[in-house]
Amino acid sequence: MASAVEQFAANLNLGSFAKAEELKQRLWFTLGALVIYRIGTYIPLPGIDPHVWQQIFQQKQGGVLDMFDMFSGGALHRMSIFALNIMPYISASIIMQLLTSMNPRLESMKKEGESGRKKLNQYTRYFTIILAIVQSYGLAVGLENMHSQTGSAVIHAGMFFRISTVITIVGGTIFLMWLGEQITARGVGNGTSLIIFSGIVAGIPRAVAGTLALGQEGAISPLTILGIVLMVVGVVGFIVFMERAQRRVVVQYPKRMVGNRMSGGDSSHMPLKMNTSGVIPPIFASSLLLLPLTIVGFSGVGQGNDFMDMIARYLQHGQPAYMALYGGLIVFFAFFYTAIVFNPDETAENLRKYGGFVPGIRPGKATADYLDYVLTRITVVGAAYLVFVCLLPEILIAKFSLPFYFGGTSLLITVSVMMDTVAQIHSHLIAHQYEGLIKKSRLRGTRK
Repeated sequence: MASAVEQFAANLNLGSFAKAEELKQRLWFTLGALVIYRIGTYIPLPGIDPHVWQQIFQQKQGGVLDMFDMFSGGALHRMSIFALNIMPYISASIIMQLLTSMNPRLESMKKEGESGRKKLNQYTRYFTIILAIVQSYGLAVGLENMHSQTGSAVIHAGMFFRISTVITIVGGTIFLMWLGEQITARGVGNGTSLIIFSGIVAGIPRAVAGTLALGQEGAISPLTILGIVLMVVGVVGFIVFMERAQRRVVVQYPKRMVGNRMSGGDSSHMPLKMNTSGVIPPIFASSLLLLPLTIVGFSGVGQGNDFMDMIARYLQHGQPAYMALYGGLIVFFAFFYTAIVFNPDETAENLRKYGGFVPGIRPGKATADYLDYVLTRITVVGAAYLVFVCLLPEILIAKFSLPFYFGGTSLLITVSVMMDTVAQIHSHLIAHQYEGLIKKSRLRGTRK
């Protein structure tokens, strides 16, 4: 027993304990980068009257600005230099992935490996800058047209304000894009997802405090608050279950003679996740939906423009048109991103090369068709799950008029990003433990 404890301590010291220093540095780097991001959301945009903007924002609450403010981590509510957050980068990524699937030249560039990936990333950055310029200029013009009872949102309107706003917001978006890439390379987890995650989590205490305040004032009953809490817990459990759900396709390997020994004949399984696309469809759908809605929100609404007023009215939270469009985009991106991540033809070819086959299915084209059939069926379930979780708050607002916005999309992003980050930390620890065992075996070999 004592020798086993000593061996475990030696392995821990050589592997997990010594190498865990690298994991600590990655965690501290990730935390520091997210703190810098949160500080940036409090740096105000030059030329804005904060009191007037707060009045305007409160008047426009309950619509698209709430969702945009949620993704920006309150940066839009405070009209900071990170008002657009990292959404232009996400929109640019959508455009590049669509173009890659339709353009043979870009598709061949993607297959070139690391060099092709770097070129596509560079094109994505260029698209991000273009989109950020367009959106920030539209934001500047929209701010100039916004007035409250106490005055205009912009202190000194004009071309200088527009140029300074574009430079400031584009610079903030580029900085967040760079910061996300640094988190992915030097930290733990996906940088873009963690930036959105930290912004959502930062708004949870305010939402909880607001709900409790409504309960103290008697606006909502304690049973309603308890029901909301139980519903959140239930949805979190449902999300965890669905994110871990898999369809395991059995793969058989034939027996082969290697020298004088018979090897092979083993069977394994190919795990196909129920939600292969992860949290990407809701983020992509929200990003595309926010682009036109932002233009509508910052333009002719309430200024006698009947067309803009009609679009703003029908695309509010809880409206059938908004829910149909949002759900349709989620389904589209669920299938689209799954097709990008998993290629049945390539997988079937790799199985054939290594002698693997699905029992009862012929190798090659038949295996590819079978995998495509299975993946399509489970993607239907995965897309329905995403639509249900993301549209649940819209249904609650429309049918029950809940006083606070229960964000199904935000909850899905929060839980999924947490699970992914914890899984990456766990993989780092396992890798460090294996490295420690290898070093231990090498030390024993040198002693002999």
